[in-house]
Amino acid sequence: MCAAEPSGATGGRANAHDDAASSAARNTDASGDVVDVPMRTFDGVSVERLRSELHVPELHLFASTASTLDVAHRLGASGAPHGALVLADHQTAGRGRGGKSWSSPPGTGLWITILARPVTTVPPVMTVRLGLAAAGVLDLFALAPVQVKWPNDLYAGGRKLGGVLVEARWRGTSLEWVAVGIGINVTVPGHAARGGALGAHAGRASVLRALMPPLRAAIDRTEPVLDAGEIADYDVRDLARDRACVEPMHGIVRGITAGAELIIAARGGMVTAHAGSLTLSEDV
Repeated sequence: MCAAEPSGATGGRANAHDDAASSAARNTDASGDVVDVPMRTFDGVSVERLRSELHVPELHLFASTASTLDVAHRLGASGAPHGALVLADHQTAGRGRGGKSWSSPPGTGLWITILARPVTTVPPVMTVRLGLAAAGVLDLFALAPVQVKWPNDLYAGGRKLGGVLVEARWRGTSLEWVAVGIGINVTVPGHAARGGALGAHAGRASVLRALMPPLRAAIDRTEPVLDAGEIADYDVRDLARDRACVEPMHGIVRGITAGAELIIAARGGMVTAHAGSLTLSEDV
């Protein structure tokens, strides 16, 4: 296991809070060895410059980590501020919805988590809102229009490009913070035959710079439901619209509600699903 200095993990002011946040960002195994490996540059851009360009209060940059979501939750527990960003070149245990693993090898994509608090929007609405915000930016870099698949997947050219995962942490009935995890394939990993990617012209730092402003804006919105413009955008991008599905139930997909629920025309009539994953018949 590699040991690392705390200052390598965080770009920001050198004060007591930064030291505490850097300590919280590090993960250790049972022997106390540091298993997260921080780094000081991302595709040739220094952590200090990147933090300034992205206008984030803290940037925790890792060559390798188990999961940027886990780092963000540790930062949340230690009092890190709203907007703190965790970015990794490589995740050894990246995760998606339902505990599924997300392939995130070095140099191939963007694996980020943004810490958000306070939060007034429920995670399902935030997930769809963030997916739409990301899709609008990724259209500029992808080789085909970016589509969304309920509740959290991004596709281009029929191949999965990325995903959004929003994890909340509560204290009783109070929502303390939300960790917004986003994974984007910039290049296709050699073993991911069904995975999609952005065009060869897309640089990771450039994509990240373009993504952060709309993602922050989506996180900071306080409307508890999707507005008419978001619903219209979703309808245009909906990968599953009018296609048969077997999960979360058998039927035909008819879009989503303003509350980010999936609408399915089932045998007994129109029904909505607020949780679960969408599996299309042709995927089975």
